[in-house]
Amino acid sequence: MKHNIIEDLRRRFHGKIGIRWGIFAGFAFFTVVIIILLWVFQIALLESFYRSIKIEEIQTTGQSLVEQMEQNNMNIFEIEEVITQEAEDKQLSILLSDSSGQWAVLKKSTPDSFLERLTWIERAQIYMETEAAGGEYLYAGDRDNGQPDNLLYVLTFTAQEGQDRMLILNTSLTPVESTVETLKIQLSYLTVVMILLALLLALFIARRISEPIRQINESAKTLATGEYAIEFQDRGFREIAELGATLQYAAGELSKVEQLRRDLIANVSHDLRTPLTMIAGYSEVMRDIPGENTPENVQIIIDETNRLTTLVNDMLDLSKLQAGAIPLEPSVFNLTESIREIMARYDKMADFHFTFEAKEEVFVNADELKISQVVYNLVNNAINYTGADKTVRVRQRATDKAVRVEVIDSGEGIEPDKLRDIWERYYKVDKSHKRAQVGSGLGLSIVKSILELHGGLYGVQSQVGKGSVFWFELERCYPKQEEKAPGRLPGRAGKREPGS
Repeated sequence: MKHNIIEDLRRRFHGKIGIRWGIFAGFAFFTVVIIILLWVFQIALLESFYRSIKIEEIQTTGQSLVEQMEQNNMNIFEIEEVITQEAEDKQLSILLSDSSGQWAVLKKSTPDSFLERLTWIERAQIYMETEAAGGEYLYAGDRDNGQPDNLLYVLTFTAQEGQDRMLILNTSLTPVESTVETLKIQLSYLTVVMILLALLLALFIARRISEPIRQINESAKTLATGEYAIEFQDRGFREIAELGATLQYAAGELSKVEQLRRDLIANVSHDLRTPLTMIAGYSEVMRDIPGENTPENVQIIIDETNRLTTLVNDMLDLSKLQAGAIPLEPSVFNLTESIREIMARYDKMADFHFTFEAKEEVFVNADELKISQVVYNLVNNAINYTGADKTVRVRQRATDKAVRVEVIDSGEGIEPDKLRDIWERYYKVDKSHKRAQVGSGLGLSIVKSILELHGGLYGVQSQVGKGSVFWFELERCYPKQEEKAPGRLPGRAGKREPGS
């Protein structure tokens, strides 16, 4: 069965890539993309970016200077100061002249500037060509005899005083071939190093993330086969560690459920088999043996039938209570008097001694029938497990706000590690299946469900060898106040820890 489930899962997801290789492939792909982008931008597009940046810089500078001279009435000294500042800051050669080219202001960034060699006739010709082009002209000259490209930007405008002017900006485009070759060598080494580091890092990260998940996956497969004694690793990143811890907790709870299921089968089988055997046995005796059809034998059959009915009814009641299918019918009643009447019925059992301690009459607002069921089940439980003195004590303690009812036995007590589980369905501290004198074995689960519906508190205190004290608490009310404001008490749902 285990082999079939695991093999079926493997066949079902056979075509899917594992998380380790998925992370590795993703990281490797990302690294390749980064390397390609580095080569494209640093090698293939370096010259284009460089030329674009230089062109944008010279155009922005030229337009800024023209805007200042068009809007401000600047004298020759102010104009020279502004042009000088821009030429030094941007490493440009700047020439300002009139439309005839005869008057000019020149600031150069290199000793041998192209603008310095222009005659006034060439300047006038450039002015006319720029005007014909719309007042703006950009020229990026080809290399001549190994010289750098010559970038020329010309603007024509009318100054503040109404004179036509021409502004020429010039710079050199430095060759980038040597830079590109240097970058190629660097990127070649960098590519090798990045690929190696990326592969190692991808393997490390993939293993760090995937290995705990893989182990959790394998453990989960084992868990799916019904083997609950499995250990989930809680290491790795936080989310993975939390997943492992959660699955470990789930496995423990499933193990408890499985144990409870087995106990249920064993308990119910035993509890049903005993009365059925008695009924069948006495019925056969009455049928086959003359004179055995006596009232005593008939009563035994009736008693065992009642036991079966009680067991089945308790199982149905528990299921309905836990499903919330049984509504509460709260009313104000005297809890002290109700317990006193219940204990009076138990006094008829000759083999046991019962006591009830109460200092005052206490009223509560609750479902009287179900609270009496709680008391019956707790007393029945005490009867089953009390000591040799066969004494069961019921004690009522009251405060201004609440009342606490304690059922005390003198039995063997319950071990501390079993206290939390005794409220669960079908859980038995004693696995020997000794026949209970009273009850069905589901009493404590019914107690728990009823008290939680009422919003009451409950718990147990026990010492091995000294007996146990089962208790519950309900909110107290007073008849006169309750007549004015009838209804269910405010909920105080919760279960105190055992021994609290």
